[in-house]
Amino acid sequence: MLSALKDARGNPDEVLASGEYPLTRRDLNEIAAMIYADAGIAMNDSKASLIYSRLSKHIRKLGLDGFRSYCVLVASPEGAEARREMLSHLTTNFTRFFRENHHFEHMRDSVLPGLIERVKSGGRARIWSAACSDGQEPYSIALTVLAAFPNAADFDFKILATDIDPKILAAARAGIYDDGALETVSPAMRKQSFQEVDVDGRRRFRVDDRVKRLITFNELNLMANWPFKGPFDVIFCRNVAIYFDEPTQMKLWSRFAGMLAPGGMLYIGHSERVAGESKDAFETAGITTYRYQGRAGTGRAGK
Repeated sequence: MLSALKDARGNPDEVLASGEYPLTRRDLNEIAAMIYADAGIAMNDSKASLIYSRLSKHIRKLGLDGFRSYCVLVASPEGAEARREMLSHLTTNFTRFFRENHHFEHMRDSVLPGLIERVKSGGRARIWSAACSDGQEPYSIALTVLAAFPNAADFDFKILATDIDPKILAAARAGIYDDGALETVSPAMRKQSFQEVDVDGRRRFRVDDRVKRLITFNELNLMANWPFKGPFDVIFCRNVAIYFDEPTQMKLWSRFAGMLAPGGMLYIGHSERVAGESKDAFETAGITTYRYQGRAGTGRAGK
């Protein structure tokens, strides 16, 4: 049975998660409102345990006495950095090399031949990993490109990798992983594209510079203005929309449509589906794979 505390006016405030710092409904609602405003991520009572477990250590580190003081801080101008930290703590960064490998196979077989022919003729190719986490997705894209086109970096062939979390982006740029992270990388690719390094006495593997040359990493909030115009030939945005409510998802699909070249591919997560007014702008091209048809959903980024 959940207990209740009293708020500043003496009214009951239900405790949704208890421990060192009780998390009340008021606290959760305020945190959820800030996360939604900042990143479009929808949170409700079912996330109380997650919010508690991920933020309680941050509260302790800040020297605060509980969630109420924390909410006051992150809502204030003085707490801007703590608010950014809150977003980092509450976003999920699970990823792995060649996750949902059918997307990379589809890109290899159905998309790359045309892009390679185009850039060899003096054209350009652009691929966007829109929520790149610690870099395993964009590096998987680059490895797929290089397997088909080893000198891609000598042409106008570029991969943009973005994420909202600056800390996870720093890890992505470093491109250093433990042995377990490379389990889904083939032995040949591992030998050719990763260098063994020592990090604080531990065996690690660093992505080769020839792979990194293809990728630019930038911080980007998908809910904010996008400081580029595209068009992109391929967009990967997988297992991100599931954290958004339906209106936010619809807006995202529309904005992606406006960023894709006609015939461009959108790869999304296994439990996601393009829906809403932008649905007619895409045709299904495979499992959670959509081809932009150049109709509808043409709202440009930032609108």
